Amino acid sequence: MNIPEEVKIKEVGPRDGLQNEPEIIPTEEKINWINALSNTGISYIEISSFVHPKWIPQLSDAFEVGRGIIRNPNVTYAALVPNSKGLERALAVGIDEVSVFMSASETHNKKNINKSIADTFPVLKEVAETAKQEGKTVRGYVSTVFGCPYEGDISFNKLLNICDKLFEMGIEELSLGDTVGVADPLQVSRLIKDLSDRYSAQKFALHFHDTRGTAMANVLAAMLEGINTFDASLGGLGGCPYAKGASGNLATDDLVYMLHQMNVNTGVNHHKLIEAAKLIQRSLAKSLPSRQMQLISHEEVSQ
Repeated sequence: MNIPEEVKIKEVGPRDGLQNEPEIIPTEEKINWINALSNTGISYIEISSFVHPKWIPQLSDAFEVGRGIIRNPNVTYAALVPNSKGLERALAVGIDEVSVFMSASETHNKKNINKSIADTFPVLKEVAETAKQEGKTVRGYVSTVFGCPYEGDISFNKLLNICDKLFEMGIEELSLGDTVGVADPLQVSRLIKDLSDRYSAQKFALHFHDTRGTAMANVLAAMLEGINTFDASLGGLGGCPYAKGASGNLATDDLVYMLHQMNVNTGVNHHKLIEAAKLIQRSLAKSLPSRQMQLISHEEVSQ
């Protein structure tokens, strides 16, 4: 099988994993978790989102978290930034990479960002240009790429137009999101092949949700098409607060296990990763949904 020898995992748990949790996690516990993640070999951590606190109360302490973490020089610390005001706060804490985001679905974009797709582009362009002037790299997210809970299938030409505009802004990488976990391996394979007619596969990352149990199969399909970067959330935490039923991010611990079994290098220490998962599990006071953590919980009960 023609799969990459090495895969880069971008840990989004502290942002995407926590954003939908109803119980507010104390800032110090978030900081301790990110510090633990920084020592696992993970080279990229999305620490929070600099959106207005009223939209995502769980992440209202983004500034304090950014200021409080211990920086590992081998880790890129990123954050989601919706607009110029959020960018000011992100730059003030010395974020390494700025992530801009939008949806491929008009309806989902309006519910998530409160703007049309056309009105979103100028806002993101301003953020991207300013971030790059400040010496930061910029990453893009497009959600509902494989299907929308409001609009169903998404036109490929519509997605391609969004990709073109985001790359024109100077983003280095575009993460394609299966926001409600509807993608299947053949769909993933076809989409990457179609996008590869215009862009290198290395320009994309994949962001899968495991809502219907297909995330790992979709990872393999993407790898076979040359994708070697995946977003994942430790323990399978998270989902989209604006897409009902979109629970279950691709679990970092399950992904690392599969890749290591396939002799694909990730640079991640699996034991340290599990210890970091136990740390946030204690903070949440509930079992994490990943297969690895469910297995560990079962073994602990059996003992």
